[in-house]
Amino acid sequence: MVKRLVIAIILLALIGGGLVGFNMFRDNMIAQIFANMPQQTATVSTVEAKPVTWTPVIEAIGTVNAAQGVELTTETAGVVKAISFTANARVEASAELLRLDDVVERADVEAARTQSQLAETNLKRTSELSQRGAATNASREQTEAAAEAAKAQLARAEAVLAQRVVSAPFAGTVGIARVDLGQYVTPGTVVATLQDVSTMRVDFALPEQDLPSLKVGQKISVRIEGLDESFAGALTGIDPRVDPATRLVALRGSVENAGGKLTPGQFVRIKVELPAEEGVIALPQTTVSASLYGDYVYVVRPKEGAEPPKEGEAPALEVRQVFVETGRRSGGLVEVRSGVAAGDQVVTAGQNRLTNGQPAAVDNSVNPAAGATGAATGATE
Repeated sequence: MVKRLVIAIILLALIGGGLVGFNMFRDNMIAQIFANMPQQTATVSTVEAKPVTWTPVIEAIGTVNAAQGVELTTETAGVVKAISFTANARVEASAELLRLDDVVERADVEAARTQSQLAETNLKRTSELSQRGAATNASREQTEAAAEAAKAQLARAEAVLAQRVVSAPFAGTVGIARVDLGQYVTPGTVVATLQDVSTMRVDFALPEQDLPSLKVGQKISVRIEGLDESFAGALTGIDPRVDPATRLVALRGSVENAGGKLTPGQFVRIKVELPAEEGVIALPQTTVSASLYGDYVYVVRPKEGAEPPKEGEAPALEVRQVFVETGRRSGGLVEVRSGVAAGDQVVTAGQNRLTNGQPAAVDNSVNPAAGATGAATGATE
């Protein structure tokens, strides 16, 4: 009985040892196969890091308004007699837009004019008599005062008549009529809006930290949502006071409304251009990847330890992971302050499939970052 138990234990030990040995042999062989397996060559597109002229910008959001814009109102009460404009019509300065019933006022003007003419005639007659000694100085002075009073009454009547007309204070585009013919209106009734949209002003705000970088006359660009076109302008005003509640400073810019595409009240995005800087290394933002250890890029370089290429052959290349310090971003580009030098070939796409030291082949026939590189080289960013 004891002999059988010993034999069973020995058999179990042999079987267990065989299984352990087989697993160790298998794992060792798999490790050797992967260690000796050559890495697959990765085909990548690259962009050359070059010093460019960097034009930093400060971005903001704001509202665009007409350079001049008012709500036209009536000064007196009355019935609308004539409307002389149509919606969205271009009108000149002083053009008549609306007239109230003015029969009584015109009659008052005629009466005041007649009285003024009579006073002038009396003054002329009295002056002639005074020169011949037939009239006293007091009589002449009294007649002069009456003539001046008649002139004042005529001017007052004409002013009251002018209040019956709503005129354009400046040239611009008139809006929709808000009154109808025959309608009785009171003082302050809004007749329509008048906007000079040839030049627009842009109101926005920036943090107080940006105040030292701002100057009147700086170039700005304005863009509206859904339209790729931007409108060039200049900074025309900086509020000398920072809002203590928001720590923002109010600013105003002026832009030409080319083609009338800007409409008062629209939401816009503004970029304030700062002085250009030379020799900045800028790369497309797609070249930079983020990790827990920092931002990095892949750079294509000659393979370390490779034999010199034979005549007519391309040198062996590999990708190297390089950690970089990034700075400002603008227009799809990112400033690289350290880690990349001028002339480095930086991988533009497919970084998530690369490993450090992997063989590489460069193919720039399809390069998603070619446009961004051209913009940087052209010093527009």
